[in-house]
Amino acid sequence: MSQKVEKPVLSGQRIKTRKRDEKEKYDPNGFRDALVQGLERAGGDLDAAYKFLDTAGSKLDYRRYGEVIFDVLIAGGLLLPGGSVSMDGDTPKTSMCIFAANEDMDTMRNFEQVRNYWC
Repeated sequence: MSQKVEKPVLSGQRIKTRKRDEKEKYDPNGFRDALVQGLERAGGDLDAAYKFLDTAGSKLDYRRYGEVIFDVLIAGGLLLPGGSVSMDGDTPKTSMCIFAANEDMDTMRNFEQVRNYWC
């Protein structure tokens, strides 16, 4: 009969975690809030919105939240099943989207250029 002898544990010992084991939480609402705040600060100017999206790329994870950025640029917020926009959170919706834009060809081309840059 073999019994394992437990190894002594020092008090205050910190268990190290490896970077590959640390997972980021998927938070589309937080990403949407950060994106909408930046777009609203642009004040309706597509060039300012483009510059915000370009500089925020180092802080915001566009690859992980690709569907969210697409929803915000097209509909102004997160789309729920059925096509309605989610209204929960701090800043749920922006007016800097294709659905709220003027319906002329120049505006649509400008929005399409911004969208093509991110897709």
